[in-house]
Amino acid sequence: MALKFNDNLLPTLPIMEDLPVDRIIGITSTIPIEIVFAAGYIPIDLNNIFICDRLPYKMVDDAEAAGLPRNTCAWIKGIYAATRRYRIQRVISVIQGDCSNNQALMEIFQSEGIETIPFAYPHANTDKEFLHNQLVRLADNLGVDYSNAEEMKKRLDTTRAKVHEIDDLTWAKNTVTGEENHIWTVSTSDLMGDYAVFEERAARFLKLAQNRKPIQHDLRIGVIGIPPICEDLYPFLSSLGIHVVFNEIQRQFSMPYPTKTLVEQYSQYTYPYDIFSRIEDIRQAIEQRNIKGLIHYVQSFCHRHIHDRIIRKYIPLPTLTLDCDRPGPLDGAMKTRIEAFVEMLRNNEPAFVEFRRQEHPE
Repeated sequence: MALKFNDNLLPTLPIMEDLPVDRIIGITSTIPIEIVFAAGYIPIDLNNIFICDRLPYKMVDDAEAAGLPRNTCAWIKGIYAATRRYRIQRVISVIQGDCSNNQALMEIFQSEGIETIPFAYPHANTDKEFLHNQLVRLADNLGVDYSNAEEMKKRLDTTRAKVHEIDDLTWAKNTVTGEENHIWTVSTSDLMGDYAVFEERAARFLKLAQNRKPIQHDLRIGVIGIPPICEDLYPFLSSLGIHVVFNEIQRQFSMPYPTKTLVEQYSQYTYPYDIFSRIEDIRQAIEQRNIKGLIHYVQSFCHRHIHDRIIRKYIPLPTLTLDCDRPGPLDGAMKTRIEAFVEMLRNNEPAFVEFRRQEHPE
């Protein structure tokens, strides 16, 4: 299978035209891809092929022209348009533990003759019986013995370990940029449909990164929340002397904790569960990675925007909330707010108090 990588070995997009259509399974969010691979299918994250498209904003327009509401998350519209463009005939949809609109999107797919397979995370990560039942049900739906998926986990652990090394180089050695970290970690949601090629390229990238000189940026920040839809956030931050050493949710896609079983792995994956497990993960990263400020990315029309209030309450670190709607570059107002935030971080605490007052007036 052909995969596309740029000149710096960064993953960009599977070459969809080279894939056997009957073996592709689109996924709307990170799901147990071990089961998909074990069943002999090719998982393709619909979010990734949407945002990596040459004209992602056109895909949003196409979805709206097809009848999806304007005031719906652009990621949902991109998932819909990507599914239609590449004629994907089977989709695993996360109906609990991700976007609240996925249920309706699944029903749209069904109305258009696309087979949908629901997958639900439990409300709490302690409900391991529910999670185990969902894993087994997904294996049954794909016609594979669940034990084969557990064996596939062991194989994918070695692939993901390469990405964990890339993540470590980002904050411990400062030889991987925040944007490179973002691209590698976000791509672990589907391993671009070919874990062997993905691992080989990750190993080559590691050798490249290990021989670099450290990045000299003077400020270290984290980007939390769902992966940003804006295309130039990381280059703009770098131009301001900012080193992004933590990409919260993208890192979670890589399954960063050592586990022995699929139930353990997907219980510790923080994204589908309550905000408090995410907060604990963020706090640990702040201390370990010496993070001085956070950008909390929130997507327009996303229910997770509500979490911003809780994050600010429990994480006492300067935080800029960045709200974007559609794919494209940062606009002038966004850049001005980021510049003000960076200036505040380089100054003192009174400036931070004034920044918070301007951002959130009583």
